[in-house]
Amino acid sequence: MSFSIHGQAVSRGIVVGRAVLVAAGRMDVAHYFIEPAQVTSELQRIAKARDVVVNEIEQVKLKLTHAPATDAPSELTALLDVHLMLLQDETIAHGVREWIVERRYNAEWALTSQLEIISRQFDEMEDPYLRERKADLEQVVQRMLASMAGESASLLEQAKQAAQVAQFSGNSSAASERVPLILIARDLSPADLLQFKDSVFAGFITEVGGKTSHTAIVARGLNIVAVVGARSASQLIKQDDWVVIDGDAGVVIVEPSPIILEEYGFKQREGTLERERLRRLRHTPSVTLDGQHVKLFANIELPQDSAAAVAAGAVGVGLFRTEFLFMSRVSKGMSKLPDEDEQYAAYKEALDGMQGLPVTIRTIDIGADKPLERGSRSGDEHLNPALGLRAIRWSLAEPTMFLVQLRAILRAAVNGQVDLLIPMLAHVSEIKQTLALIKRAKDQLDDQGVAYGSVRVGAMIEVPAAAMMAQVFLRYFDFLSIGTNDLIQYTLAVDRVDEAVSHLYDPLHPAVLSLMSQVINACKAQGKDVSVCGEMAGDTQCTALLLGMGLRSFSMQPTQILAVKQQVLRAHTGELAVWAADVLASEEPSELVALR
Repeated sequence: MSFSIHGQAVSRGIVVGRAVLVAAGRMDVAHYFIEPAQVTSELQRIAKARDVVVNEIEQVKLKLTHAPATDAPSELTALLDVHLMLLQDETIAHGVREWIVERRYNAEWALTSQLEIISRQFDEMEDPYLRERKADLEQVVQRMLASMAGESASLLEQAKQAAQVAQFSGNSSAASERVPLILIARDLSPADLLQFKDSVFAGFITEVGGKTSHTAIVARGLNIVAVVGARSASQLIKQDDWVVIDGDAGVVIVEPSPIILEEYGFKQREGTLERERLRRLRHTPSVTLDGQHVKLFANIELPQDSAAAVAAGAVGVGLFRTEFLFMSRVSKGMSKLPDEDEQYAAYKEALDGMQGLPVTIRTIDIGADKPLERGSRSGDEHLNPALGLRAIRWSLAEPTMFLVQLRAILRAAVNGQVDLLIPMLAHVSEIKQTLALIKRAKDQLDDQGVAYGSVRVGAMIEVPAAAMMAQVFLRYFDFLSIGTNDLIQYTLAVDRVDEAVSHLYDPLHPAVLSLMSQVINACKAQGKDVSVCGEMAGDTQCTALLLGMGLRSFSMQPTQILAVKQQVLRAHTGELAVWAADVLASEEPSELVALR
């Protein structure tokens, strides 16, 4: 039976495919397709892993039989017997075999897929004792996965290389079809998504998250169709269900009927045609009807993203989120902190990729929904990370790390035009400390005889205090960049990754628009550059208003540039300025924007 689940639209597009459920803690299991000739070897890997774990348990049991009774409680022996029973259960073994033989899943993926199915059955049992055996099953599977990991350490790389292999669906006979796969999870971290682009998945659905969470932002940047905040998705959707993700409406259709599939097939074709029309604007200058030149920059997460920025017609990078260099290392199990030479190479790669266009590099913004470590620190679970030691606060608390990054950025500036952007400033004392550290980094490079380039230094306006002090900030900085995602969050006291309060997250709230207007006007009065680099910059519903407010520089995900350019080409800023004044004076700005 077909049914729908509603969440938040975060990345446009439509995908139809089969569901792959991944529970928390099993995100690192490799997902890739195997060739028909590999089926036998994958079955052997599963059998070998099972035999290894069975032998381990039997060895433990053997030791227990020779241990004093006080050291070997009967409950432990019984538990080991349960584990042996689960390892030899034919239902589990048969299910894993089907995933490998019929769907051509690799062994690890097949094992965890069957685990999700059996886990659901345990959850539905009325007997508490039987329900608790789910934990035993998970332990057994984890031991088998650990055993297989020992014999194949580079499975993630294999997954990337095998992503293009066709999926064999329905039966084990000759006919095959390439079926998109949709990942269903409670949550995904931005670091998880860094590897998503080269995976076998065409889209994802999460139970938590907000429209402007960094997971959503990265999804848009990678052009991954997604819906977040779809509560209970992993309980309602079963492994291998057919699923439609409507990324435009934020709706998930489970087990769609033929009529629904036909309708969404039509929408997919419409979307393809629209993208083709927008591509024709790539080389068109971004100029309004009344001759105002508007700069459209790109936001990037990794150096290689510069290729997409150039392809979209960006006039530079308006925001290079350097924290993803750190987070990608953590996701691969590497050292947390890339050294100076590694960072320099990354920044140079981004500059080279932009082919002479300017690049704005933001210093590391770790914290809130972008933790450097997967887990929270012990004892900090009750704290609000969005209000804690994040962004520039963290950098100033770790001056050695910060100086490494500053030196790398300054060195990279020899290779092209670099603007240095500082996140989340709120106090003049922070400004002075930051500028002093930039000077110290230059002095250190001078002492070493290392060349570095000249950079403009700017501040992100992300907290109300900074917006209200814009004129003060401009005494110290060459330019300002409004980070609307955090500015909205902090102005309205709404956690932007919490779907429970997502309806209160309002870019068009009068207070937010008033603060943005103050910043834009202050920069215009002093003849200094100002841009918007938050998600409002790429929201076509906000383009006209921002132009009317006097903004002439936007920075957004590369996938959003052409749609915004289309709005710019249709705009007359003189007329929009009059209308924008009415919007700013309104108690309900969103109503006027919707009516335009």
